[in-house]
Amino acid sequence: MVTSLTKHFENSRNTPSLPAATLFSLGLGAFMILSSAHAQTPQSSTPAIAALPAASGGAKPASQATQATKIPGDADAKLLPPAPAPHLAETTVEPEPTPYPAADLAPTQVREAFMTAARTHRRVLLVFGANWCPDCRILAGIFSLPDVALWLEKNFVVVPVNVERLQTNLDLASRYGVKITAIPTVLVLTPQGRLLNPDTAESLGNARRMSPQAVVDLIAEWAQH
Repeated sequence: MVTSLTKHFENSRNTPSLPAATLFSLGLGAFMILSSAHAQTPQSSTPAIAALPAASGGAKPASQATQATKIPGDADAKLLPPAPAPHLAETTVEPEPTPYPAADLAPTQVREAFMTAARTHRRVLLVFGANWCPDCRILAGIFSLPDVALWLEKNFVVVPVNVERLQTNLDLASRYGVKITAIPTVLVLTPQGRLLNPDTAESLGNARRMSPQAVVDLIAEWAQH
């Protein structure tokens, strides 16, 4: 049985028509899986420069700052084989109330995610969404299931990217040839920026109507490419 909160949103569409939720919470919970090294990095008023890898196929960096740091050339070759998706007993989940941090954190978090992925031989999982979006919050609830959280941490560096009212951080997706028109939109990328699910990035857009098992099975399939 779905929760009453999910029912409340059932008739709403994933368009920016609901009142904006508080977008400045920094508690990402299990949905935000970053390395302990990142957690220990002192805050600075000037973000450390870390390159967003260009999409495979010769896309050029958007700025001079983007060109400053390079992901190791053999990062993709060192990728760990993805572990099979866990078998889940859960059939429904509670939606996470505010899984997305402040939108202005995303560029730095995404840059650091690619560096962490290259160092730990994992893939990058970018989840574009917003706290007003019911499917985004259900997807975050699935990611918070204990078995799913452990599987994600082993295989991916996960970053929830707040797009607010579909007007912020869209360039972080367009860099890889993806135009965000609905959320959640999920990109699975190698450390060097190769998009593994170019034709199915919006497939989790109806997460409320998908079982948790179907969600993790699809992500596992993307990681195999």
